[in-house]
Amino acid sequence: MGRLIFSITLVIFGIGAGYLVQMVIKKHQAPVPIDMWRRTLQKTALLFLNPVAILGATWVADIQNIRMAALPFLGATALITGGILAFFSARMLRLNSLQTGSYVVCGGFTNIGSLGALFCFIFLGEKGFALVPFYKLFEESLYYAVGFPIAKSFSRDATETPTFVKRLTTAVTDPFVLVAVFSIASGLVLNLSGISRPAFYGPVNTVLIPLAAFLLLVSIGMAMRFSSMHTFFKPGLLIAAIKFLIIPFVVTGTGYALGLGRIDDGLPLKVVMILSAMPVGFIAMVPPTLYHLDVDLANACWLITNAGLLLVIPALFFLI
Repeated sequence: MGRLIFSITLVIFGIGAGYLVQMVIKKHQAPVPIDMWRRTLQKTALLFLNPVAILGATWVADIQNIRMAALPFLGATALITGGILAFFSARMLRLNSLQTGSYVVCGGFTNIGSLGALFCFIFLGEKGFALVPFYKLFEESLYYAVGFPIAKSFSRDATETPTFVKRLTTAVTDPFVLVAVFSIASGLVLNLSGISRPAFYGPVNTVLIPLAAFLLLVSIGMAMRFSSMHTFFKPGLLIAAIKFLIIPFVVTGTGYALGLGRIDDGLPLKVVMILSAMPVGFIAMVPPTLYHLDVDLANACWLITNAGLLLVIPALFFLI
């Protein structure tokens, strides 16, 4: 119960602190733009803290079972399923083209790296956190090479849409992706080498993982806008149903059928259950902004699904 309370408190406090900072910066017209503060927090978490934690966790991860190779494909399945369901839901709701583009990325883009990783660590420990990078292995490639072009296809932007190859190149050369891949690869090499991890690494990770998640939550709170929630409440609830009910059922059910529940007391299946039930990721706000889609709809879906965590976190805790 202590872990449950800690996870809920960290999410509320992190996002609340970020929103408070946003209000203070706007009121006092700080010389440093709020976006620069947000990027600094994100870079600190994703380029410095997370890589150290991922390397250490991967170093001691149990990855010997061949069934573990299913994790990246289950992660990709969750993202693709969410996008497809959102597209057909947009048709059912009779959303216009600009709204549909925003809705599709909200269905597909998911908060795996910060919130998903945090809950895996709190509920399952370092062994659960170590499996997160494998589940999200194809995440950035799908976002940049598939999600962004699809979003732009719904816009009125007349400029040329980048090719699949160009988008894929952008994904694999992104510094955030390169650092994450390097930390995973380094951890795998050390894992397979048989070298024992230093004893201090475990306690260090118990600080680094929540700290990185907290910084990302603060950066999220610094960009929150509540004005659009009432306008798009119904589409937001439908996205929440897709994110929290349909996708976990499909992906966790597939993982169970593949035998992940028979590995390490079901640890991989529990990781899949948590990560497949995460809310809309903040990156879903980027394509609507870039391609002049409906930003308010994306913001409402993000807010409603992240608020839904107050119900999802206890449900996941008791299921696991």
